[in-house]
Amino acid sequence: MLKGYQILDADSHVMEPIEMWEEYLEPAFKSFAPKKEQKTIAQTASSRVIEIDLFEPAFKNLTVSGERIYYNISDAVWNNGGERAPENLAQYDDRTYCPESQLQAMEQLGVDLAFLYPTAGLWLFAIDKMESQVAGAFIRAYNNWLRDFCSCAPKLLRGIGAINLHEPAEMVSELRRIAEFGWKAVFLRPNPVKGRLLSDRAYEEFWTECERLNIAVSIHEGTHSRLPTVGSDRFKTRFGMHACSHPIEQMMALLALIEGGVLERHPQLRVAFLESGCGWLPYWLWRLDEEYHNLSWEVKDNVKMKPSEYFRRQCFIAVEPSEPYLSEVIRYIGEDNLIFGTDYPHIDFHSDITMQAVGLEKRLSKDIVQKILWDNPRRFYGLE
Repeated sequence: MLKGYQILDADSHVMEPIEMWEEYLEPAFKSFAPKKEQKTIAQTASSRVIEIDLFEPAFKNLTVSGERIYYNISDAVWNNGGERAPENLAQYDDRTYCPESQLQAMEQLGVDLAFLYPTAGLWLFAIDKMESQVAGAFIRAYNNWLRDFCSCAPKLLRGIGAINLHEPAEMVSELRRIAEFGWKAVFLRPNPVKGRLLSDRAYEEFWTECERLNIAVSIHEGTHSRLPTVGSDRFKTRFGMHACSHPIEQMMALLALIEGGVLERHPQLRVAFLESGCGWLPYWLWRLDEEYHNLSWEVKDNVKMKPSEYFRRQCFIAVEPSEPYLSEVIRYIGEDNLIFGTDYPHIDFHSDITMQAVGLEKRLSKDIVQKILWDNPRRFYGLE
């Protein structure tokens, strides 16, 4: 609690220790585990080579199939920005990526409850050319490790499950396994995976099961991934790529879920769009409503009401406390769909982020601030 506000961090991150992959991967896939300061070469079932090489910083030069798991990170970013996460961790004596240090950071930030997303996994699970069976092994290993990570304080540390979009046939079984952990949400990338949008019919059983199990779905982008990403074909700096990827990929993910009929067919499904700010949303909803006004006859089988009504009914979006137009956003979409995340300990995280969040009471009512920091994210994550 901070200055009288309960805070639910809807978007915090773990830093996966490199050693955990070898420990948690199933025996048939242990040869694919990342190694420090050496190369491991192994053959997949189809004779494709997976080569993994790791040096410091933690995820620099990690490669799969002879390619780094990330795309086009400049030396300037590694040299100047790559140290930000370790520095952020060190503020809270988190040098070993352990759950106790995560709890210490939460306490100092005034966070009462945190939902945890991956770091390396945002790249590792997002390699379009990766074989489906290998991606599934990494995802199962990560989910098992995160379950154990959260087990020391399960009421405070909440896992967000990873799902294998590379292999639709595995999505429901892993979703059910995650539900058995007691977890309340999974995350997906907004980008196409192997040419499939989020609205692809191959995922229909997954959406049905999310709705049945009351599992929320977070959409979380990650710049520099090896999936098709807006901006990566035009810009070579993180400055340019990051500015494009997070909001624009989220815009297209929301469009896919509406235009493809996912939200129409699954009215109880809850979806959140994270780490992209909320300023794009009023324009995008206006734009989609205009398109629907003119072209509703074209999409009448999948879209049966205005796109903005789908969003207000079942979607959420994470705000940044520094966004100057929050009052206007709230006037347009209401106050019940906004949530808050710190992004700890990534390069975007700032140690005063929670103070900025509670400081919103200077611009918004205390009731609205409490909704953003606690009530709305609790509703999104389906907490009693």
